[in-house]
Parts: sequence; C-alpha cells; structure tokens
Amino acid sequence: MRNATAATHRTRAPAALVTAAAMAFTLSGCDGNDVTPRAGTTQRTPSASGAAAGFARSADRSVDCRKAKCVALTFDDSPSVRTPRILDILRRYGAHATFFTLGENHVVRHPGTVRRMAAEGHEVETLTWSHRILTAISPADARKEITRGRDAVARVIGRRPVLLRPPQGRTSAAIAAICRQLGMAQVLWSADASDYRTTDSALITRRILARTGPGGIILLHDRVDPANRGYNGTVAAIPGIVSALEARGYTFVTVTQLLAPAKPRPGEVYE
Repeated sequence: MRNATAATHRTRAPAALVTAAAMAFTLSGCDGNDVTPRAGTTQRTPSASGAAAGFARSADRSVDCRKAKCVALTFDDSPSVRTPRILDILRRYGAHATFFTLGENHVVRHPGTVRRMAAEGHEVETLTWSHRILTAISPADARKEITRGRDAVARVIGRRPVLLRPPQGRTSAAIAAICRQLGMAQVLWSADASDYRTTDSALITRRILARTGPGGIILLHDRVDPANRGYNGTVAAIPGIVSALEARGYTFVTVTQLLAPAKPRPGEVYE
C-alpha cells in the first residue's frame, strides 16, 4: 500500500486529521507500484470516544482526541485465517481497530470472523469487493466494486459500511463523486510499514513507531501470502506496536472515533 513517507505538501498538526481532495502526493501500492492520486486539503481536528465498556484504556469512552494523543490502527485485506489471532492480541491490549474488508474470498469465506470483529467493538468497513484499482476501471465498474464490497459486509453484520479504503490508495474526482452518491468517505493513512515487502516483524514495528504521530492512521495488512514474500511478519509485530505506542501515551480508537464529534463526510478523503 502507500508509502506515507513519500507524501508531499501535507499539512499535519498534533491531534489533527488531514482530509485530502486536491493535493498531489506519491503512493506505493500493495504490489510496489507507485501511484499519484490528486487530492485537496482541509484540516480537521478529531475527537474520539472509545468503544465498548470493559476494555482497557485504549477503549475508554471518555477519551477526547482534541486533548488526548489518539491513533487509529487499520487493517487492509480482511478477514483471513490469521484475523482471529489479530483479534486476540487487540483484545489483550484493549485496543480497537478498523478493518477494511474485501468481499470476495474474504468476507464471504469468513463471516464468523466478521461478526466477531463487530461484536468486539471493531469497525468493519470496506476495501471493495475484489481489490480492483478503481481508477483503472470504468465509473460503473468502480461503483459495482464498492457496492458489492459494502453489501457483503451488510449481509453479515446488518450494518452497511460508510468508509471506503480505495485499493492502493488510488482515488480520483470520479471516485469521490461515486462515494458522495453512496454516502461514503474515503480513508487513506499516514503511517505505512510496507509490510507487503518484508516478513521482518522488528522492521515493521520500527517503521510504524517512526511514522506515527497524534491523530495518525496506521496501515497494516491482514493477509496470508503463501509465497512468503511479505505480510507474514505483520501479526507478530502488533504487540510491539501497540505496547510501545501506549507507553508513549497513545490511545487506540477507530477511524470514526478519531473523527468524532464530526461525522465522516461522503466523498471526502481522510488521511
């Protein structure tokens, strides 16, 4: 996915989330390809409440991200056979995350895991149906990719996603217009471990810790790679990432909680 360190012309501030709609920046996709979407910027100051009571500090409902150091942990390509391990780790730390799911071969194969995500207070959103690059297909096909992925989640948990992560972070004015029509906001990221390129958990941890700031959105992947080219070091990196950031005073919230009390605006791009 995108190498957030390559982004340019970015405006960030402590405890502030940036939205993008006309600013140019460089992305590096899951397959290592470089991408340059166009986006414009406005600055937002998020607030957040935690998730279900009974979890640890990371899920504290009293957290106000206008004052606290909040961060959103997100996973792409969910769910997979490794997702239960990720959920076990997050539960142990009382941390909540946002999962951007794929419908085909993921949601439809692991509906029980999707229900567990929702039941344990995580946010279940969409990465489309089959990870087709939305800017490389027709608007009609892009809309179908988004709606099929969204509806696959809705059939499992009874809630329709309102957040879209465009595959490889590639978006455009046409995709934004589709999202406005569908009532969906787009979510990119600010800290990327490039875990699609390495199986080294220590390296993944170091990269995230070096790139995470207040109000940030962390990108990791929930994927199994039989060829062992990448992704397989991600799960082992999560405890070190969560514990180190909590030691630095961060609170883990979902993306929607990070934006609160504002609501995600359809068509807007958040990073």
